[in-house]
Amino acid sequence: MNPIVEKVYQIGIIPVIAFNSVDEALPLCKALAEGGLPAAEVTFRTACAEECIRKIHEEMPEMLLGAGTVLTCEQADRAMAAGASFIVAPGFDPEVCKHVIDKGGIMMPGTASAGEMQQAMNMGCEALKFFPAEANGGVGMLKNIGAALKGARWMCTGGVNAKNVNDYLGYDQIFAVGGTWMCKSDVIKAGDWAKITAQSKEAVDTMLGLRLHHIGINTGNEEEAMKVATLLGGLLNMKVAPGNSSIFVGNKEFEIMKKPGRGTNGHIAIACNNVDRAIYHLSQRGVKFDLDSKNVKNGKTIACYFADEIAGFAMHLVQA
Repeated sequence: MNPIVEKVYQIGIIPVIAFNSVDEALPLCKALAEGGLPAAEVTFRTACAEECIRKIHEEMPEMLLGAGTVLTCEQADRAMAAGASFIVAPGFDPEVCKHVIDKGGIMMPGTASAGEMQQAMNMGCEALKFFPAEANGGVGMLKNIGAALKGARWMCTGGVNAKNVNDYLGYDQIFAVGGTWMCKSDVIKAGDWAKITAQSKEAVDTMLGLRLHHIGINTGNEEEAMKVATLLGGLLNMKVAPGNSSIFVGNKEFEIMKKPGRGTNGHIAIACNNVDRAIYHLSQRGVKFDLDSKNVKNGKTIACYFADEIAGFAMHLVQA
């Protein structure tokens, strides 16, 4: 995967913004970044778009910037020169696609049919935009197409919101979504940057879906493990189910290890909707990961440990 596309995938949600003035550019992007979304697709629907991209790129180089609603080769050139890392269009224009690709840029053309998608892929577009997503059948439509176009990767915009974001991101061939629900135009006009930060944090938390999966408790041997499991099962009226290396209590909320495992006292598993995205976003919050512990299955990360213990427990993310 191209590094830019990979970063879009890791961030997961790309705010789509139509700036009213250059003065909004920096405070809005700072609010998004503080909320965990250091990315923006700046639409070329407004006259100040090019200058906004340039200003953000110069003063916030860590911000991943795309240019949206790009309709012509001339607009694409201006956007890339200003600092846009990828170009997004509402529709599929072979001339614009070829122009951007020939210049070494990342082109995400808008597509709504299998024919458009196939043509764009054959031109060398690694990532496609599915637009307008909800109006064109949403996730169900893409699952039908994806069965035939297994190499297709979509960023979906148009009707994506806090309620359905995980319906989209739960399908592996959808690598990201674009939306405006965390930075609506009236909030931008009001300059309520704190609200945008709060809504961005909420969007990230919704996307990640972090929750307790199970607690692993270290014991010295199988006999001790059974004693602990029996005690917990009796106290909580939960079933006890012996396994090969551990004994589970309840619906696997507790895993009693038959010998000391990772962590001084044991381990705590945190479930999430996507381990790669969780690694990216938690890393932005200061968490360090033991990337050598990554468990990858069929090309997808399904588990990874934190580098450090917390209160004597090893911590790890698990796909759920």
